[in-house]
Amino acid sequence: MTTRRPVNQLGGGEAVEETFLVVEKQLRANRQGGLYLNLDLRDKTGVIGARLWNANESLARTFEPGDYVHVRGKTQLFQGALQLILSHIEPADTTALDPLEFQPEPAKNIAKLTAKLRETLYSIHNPHLRALVECFLIDDEFVKKFTSAPAGIKNHHAYQGGLLEHVVTLLTLAERVAEIYGEVDRDLLLAGVFLHDIGKVDELSYDRGYSYTDEGQLVGHLVIGVEMLDAHVARAADLTGEEFPRELLLRLKHMIVSHHGAYEFGSPKLPMTLEAVALHAIDNLDAKLHATAREIRDDPSRDSSWTPYQQNLGRRLFKGTPTDHAAEEF
Repeated sequence: MTTRRPVNQLGGGEAVEETFLVVEKQLRANRQGGLYLNLDLRDKTGVIGARLWNANESLARTFEPGDYVHVRGKTQLFQGALQLILSHIEPADTTALDPLEFQPEPAKNIAKLTAKLRETLYSIHNPHLRALVECFLIDDEFVKKFTSAPAGIKNHHAYQGGLLEHVVTLLTLAERVAEIYGEVDRDLLLAGVFLHDIGKVDELSYDRGYSYTDEGQLVGHLVIGVEMLDAHVARAADLTGEEFPRELLLRLKHMIVSHHGAYEFGSPKLPMTLEAVALHAIDNLDAKLHATAREIRDDPSRDSSWTPYQQNLGRRLFKGTPTDHAAEEF
């Protein structure tokens, strides 16, 4: 059995014949009207963009995101980024494949993160918010999905347990924010942090590859999250024997729909409460720092002080002066 060459060890100008998991597939037309395939292919170490020129619709229909493909091609650097130019692609024989070779490493200590999630949420004092989060935490199906889901497909926390890790990090930040800014309602902020991305458990498909479900494509996690909140609020009212306060519910819904922070990033509303502003700020902080650290850490080029241009961040990143490995070994 040959050892596969992982994505994070590929360099420019290398011939590649390997099997990958398809993350994303688009059949596009060039300026002359010819069709080509634009793909994101992954193994457990990372994702590489790939293109197959002179493609056609019948070939594109032979596989979908989440499928495995066997490819031949050559790597090249384009505008500082590594990509794979394919000469051949076909569905792969999956009989001998190990799915773990194509999934990113899961979040560390999922059990520990889950315990931290429960501990923090059960420290909420407001009886209505406490009952609400408890209704989610006693829902075994929800907890299973919440602790398995990624936070995204490729931009940040794109691995098993990534959503859980992201939320636990935000809960830690939220407690500190509430300590420093006394006007912020700690209980409301903690509940909003927990709820802000709950819709992702149904927006994303993460059984094998990471992609969007039909519901995710058509509705999105903000709307899904508000619907899930409405359903659990009714259960919380049964648990407390009291109607859930209308304004409190509005504030929670507002935190969900505004947490992207700007219209151009998909928020139907801008943050308009202290807790919503705080949620957006710490959510953006964690996502950006996580993505930045990952791009610096996983950049395959060891000879440059800079990463290639990062489309999702809108900039190149400074890694520092390359280490002289030869001098170190000497």
